[in-house]
Amino acid sequence: MLCRVGHIKRCAASLSQTLQQVAASRQKHTLPDLTYDYGALEPHISAEIMQLHHSKHHATYVNNLNITEEKYQEALAKGDVTTQVALQAALKFNGGGHINHTIFWTNLSPNGGGEPQGELMEAIKRDFGSFQKMKEKMSAATVAVQGSGWGWLGFEKESGRLRIAACANQDPLQGTTGLIPLLGIDVWEHAYYLQYKNVRPDYVKAIWNVISWENVSERLQTAKK
Repeated sequence: MLCRVGHIKRCAASLSQTLQQVAASRQKHTLPDLTYDYGALEPHISAEIMQLHHSKHHATYVNNLNITEEKYQEALAKGDVTTQVALQAALKFNGGGHINHTIFWTNLSPNGGGEPQGELMEAIKRDFGSFQKMKEKMSAATVAVQGSGWGWLGFEKESGRLRIAACANQDPLQGTTGLIPLLGIDVWEHAYYLQYKNVRPDYVKAIWNVISWENVSERLQTAKK
């Protein structure tokens, strides 16, 4: 009996040590730096919004994602399937929040606006008729998001076509629709309310002035590989 108790204790100690090693070795997610100052997108997006959005809201998604992944690794090591399933919603929400915002910051630039060039422009004309029609369709889909969510321009790899989609909350585009994200517009109220109040259409109209078409073009090239 004592031998069995001793064996159980040794197993528990070994499991605890393994979990600690996994937690220590796992690379944690970090908040990405912006390539521009918080005030660089004014007057279209205020410095106050950018500072809160990046350093508070995005940082919270990163922190909660790391916490949730640690809990998931512990449940995985224990074979605790119930807890693994229970953590899926938090992984989707915080993981999606991190993925979406990481794309969003690079989609914006103080030197943005205007119209795309080259292959991206040709793809837009082919799939939507014109750049203006694409803007109108994406703007309408984005403004129409009920509650909180995102409007997206994505690439459908199977057909080689550009598609417009909307996702609720922080649902990641590729993980929920299969479309590869090229351009995202955040319509959670924290992205615009301090400046545009409840007039979401004005915010969506203004954000086109700071879209980095160079970044969107690069994403299209990567998606096609």
